[in-house]
Amino acid sequence: MPAAIAFSSRIRPLRIRPLLAALCLGTAVIAGPAPASARGPEGIADVAEKVIDAVVNISTTQTVDAKGSGESKGGAAPQLPPGSPFEEFFEDFFKNRRGEKGGGPRKTNSLGSGFIIDPAGVVVTNNHVIADSDEINVILNDGTKIKAELVGVDKKTDLAVLKFKPPAGKTLTAVKFGDSDKLRLGEWVIAIGNPFSLGGTVTAGIVSARNRDINSGPYDSYIQTDAAINRGNSGGPLFNLAGEVIGVNTLIISPSGGSIGIGFAVPSKTVVPVVDQLRQFGELRRGWLGVRIQQVTDEIAESLSIKPARGALVAGVDDKGPAKPAGIEPGDVVVKFDGKDIKEPKDLSRIVADTAVGKTVDVVVIRKGKEETKQVTLGRLDDDAKPQPASAKSQPEADKPVTQKVLGLDLAALSKDLRGRYKIKDSVKGVLVTGVDDGSDAAEKRLSAGDVIVEVAQESVGSAADIKKRVDQLKKDGKKSVLLLVANASGELRFVALSLQ
Repeated sequence: MPAAIAFSSRIRPLRIRPLLAALCLGTAVIAGPAPASARGPEGIADVAEKVIDAVVNISTTQTVDAKGSGESKGGAAPQLPPGSPFEEFFEDFFKNRRGEKGGGPRKTNSLGSGFIIDPAGVVVTNNHVIADSDEINVILNDGTKIKAELVGVDKKTDLAVLKFKPPAGKTLTAVKFGDSDKLRLGEWVIAIGNPFSLGGTVTAGIVSARNRDINSGPYDSYIQTDAAINRGNSGGPLFNLAGEVIGVNTLIISPSGGSIGIGFAVPSKTVVPVVDQLRQFGELRRGWLGVRIQQVTDEIAESLSIKPARGALVAGVDDKGPAKPAGIEPGDVVVKFDGKDIKEPKDLSRIVADTAVGKTVDVVVIRKGKEETKQVTLGRLDDDAKPQPASAKSQPEADKPVTQKVLGLDLAALSKDLRGRYKIKDSVKGVLVTGVDDGSDAAEKRLSAGDVIVEVAQESVGSAADIKKRVDQLKKDGKKSVLLLVANASGELRFVALSLQ
C-alpha cells in the first residue's frame, strides 16, 4: 500500500494530560457561532442519537515477539517539543515497537470500530482491525465489554464478521444497510467510530466521490468522503441521513496520519454480499471466469475497430478455467456480462466475483469488430492462489544476433541460443525483441529485450519479415496504430498498441 494511504485503525489508547487542555485554551480563537448552513443539515443529531448504540469499539490483544528490533519497521520516534502532550504517548509507543521493555513474547493492544447488524450479536468491522489477534472484545456504547468470536474474514475487501453473546436482559440496537448506489455527490453522510480511542465520536461531511479506485485491491470501488476519519475509525459505519449504513470506513490518505478530509469507505453494495456469505459459509465463494484482462485504450480500440473504447480486453485464458471451453480467446473484448455492461476491466472483475459459483451466464464479446455471445458456467475463484512471478530476464553479453528494426524494435528469430539467453519457455512462439529505441513509443509502452511478439493485428508471426509486412500493410490501409500480442519469458500475454505515425 502506498505510504500516504493508511489504515484508520489499530491505535493504542491515547492518554491526554491536562497540559493539552491548557495548550488548547491558550491558542483558542473566539468566534461567533457558525451559520446553520455551515454546520450541515439539522437531521445529523437525530440520526446520531438513533444509531449510536449500534456502533461498538473493537479491542484486540496480540502476542508478539519483542526480541527483534522494530527500527526497520516502525522507524524512529518523531521529534517533539519538550513537554508536548503527546511526548509520553509516542515514547511508550516506539519503545514497545523496538522491544525495549524486555525480551520474549509480550501482549499488545489495539482499538478499532464496528457496528451491530443483528440484535443477536453480529458485528461488522474491517479485517485489518482484528487480523492476527489472539483475543477480540466488543465494547458497547455504555462501556460493557464482551468477548467476541470471529465468524469469517475477506481480505480482498478488508471485511470481517464477529459474533458475541448479548448481556442477559439487554436488547441490542442494530442498524440496517442502505443502497450505496443511490448516493449522490455532495450528499451528507455521518461517520461514527472510535478515533484515537475516543469512542462514540460523530463526524459529518459529504460524499466527495463514488466508485473511487485507489489500487488497494482487486475490487476497489470506494466512497470518498470529507467526514473526519482517523486512526481507530476503521471498521466503523458511514451513515446516510436515513440512518442506514452505506459504507464501512476503511482507509485514509494522509501524510501525517490524521484526517485531511480524504477518507474511504467500502460501499454497502460490496459489503452486503460479503457479509451474507461470511455469515452463511464462514468464507467467500467468488465466481471465476479464468481470464487475464487489461484496459482497452484508445489505441487498442482503434486497432480492434471498437467505438467508443470500452470493455475488458482478454489478454490470456486459463487452460483449466471456464472461459476456455466456452470459446473465449485472447483478443476478445468483453462488453457485457450476465446482462450488465462492462465499461472497464474493474467492472468485469467485480461482477464476476459477485456472481454465484456454477451459474451459467451470457458473455458478449467483440471479436474482429463483431459481437458474439458465449455461454460460460462460472467456476470458483481460489483466493489463496498466488501469482507466478515472471522469470527474470538476463542481460545478454554475447554477440548480438541478426536483427531487423521495426517500430523502434530490434527483432530476431527465436533460436535455441536466444531462448537460453533470455530464459524463454519452449512453449512461447513468435519473434524476439532484442532491443528497444530510447524515446520510441515501444519504450513508453514498456516493451523490453526478452519480450516475444506473438501476433500482429491478431495474426500470428514467426519472423521479423512477417511483422514488417503486416506493419507496412496497416500503414497503407491508413491505420493509426498496430495491436501486438506480446509474451514475456514465462509465456504470460498482454496486448500493446503502438503508433504507426
